[in-house]
Amino acid sequence: MQFNGKTPSINQIRYFVAVAKYLSFRQAAGILGISQPTLTSQISALENLLGLTLFERSRTGTLLSPQGKALLDAAEEVLQSSQRFSEIARDLSEGEVVTYRLGIPPTLGPYLLPFVLPDLHKRKPGLRFYVREGAPNALQHGLLRGEYDLILSPLSGENSQLIKQPLFNEPLKFVTPSDHKLAGKAFVNPKEIAGEKILTLEDKHHFHHQVQRICDEIGADLQRDYEGTSLDTLRQMVVMGMGVAFLPGLYIHSELHKPEALHVCEIANMPIERQHSLAWRNTAPGRKTFRDISIIIKEIIETRLSDAVTIVSTTSGSV
Repeated sequence: MQFNGKTPSINQIRYFVAVAKYLSFRQAAGILGISQPTLTSQISALENLLGLTLFERSRTGTLLSPQGKALLDAAEEVLQSSQRFSEIARDLSEGEVVTYRLGIPPTLGPYLLPFVLPDLHKRKPGLRFYVREGAPNALQHGLLRGEYDLILSPLSGENSQLIKQPLFNEPLKFVTPSDHKLAGKAFVNPKEIAGEKILTLEDKHHFHHQVQRICDEIGADLQRDYEGTSLDTLRQMVVMGMGVAFLPGLYIHSELHKPEALHVCEIANMPIERQHSLAWRNTAPGRKTFRDISIIIKEIIETRLSDAVTIVSTTSGSV
């Protein structure tokens, strides 16, 4: 094969990077949202265009060729530059009123944003947010792919492409039916929960895995046959006596004003919480604005929700 002088398309470069990342045409096609034959055809067309073999294909799998390895870093730089070009153009075209795409988990958004967005709008009237809900892992992947400008979520691990600004720690409360043997106690010893049937959300939620770790630590029985689809469903399952559960502090603060059917308490000598951060790409043209937004959000939460959460001390943010 010989290089014919033509320039690959952005989509062809995106397809190449995806296959190089997953080393699987099937998995890459699923992530890209195209059929595997289409992806295979596009990679073949790219190889013909460049006059290079980018992948080694065999029955046992796909490997990146030496030529493919040499091109991968440059291909990723092209995609980042293309994304940055689109973001700058969008910001310029929208003028003073800018709409940012904000991702947030369904176990957080409905119980936090009503307290935050009205005050944020007063302080930054030119800002608009298009809010979409998703599980934390999906939100982080979506942020990296440019589907979101910002996400407010629990984040696991570090990623060099993201700037993460911790905002606050939210406690998880232990809830039982009002007629449960542990009802009436402000604090419950972890040993008293050993063997209890713990209800939680489906495993697509970050919240599920945190509860799983708690159960493993204290010897409680996580009920996989009865998983809630939402916090409201989980709450009703507890009310009906199907088990006990952990619920986020902001949900309790927002929804359980008079929890006659439930008893809310904490685990003695075992503070349980999840940390929420605001995150954005380190190449985002609005990153200075995003840092300002994170500061304002923390100030609003400290003013309006200090009885429900704990503010994380101010830092310069982590990358």
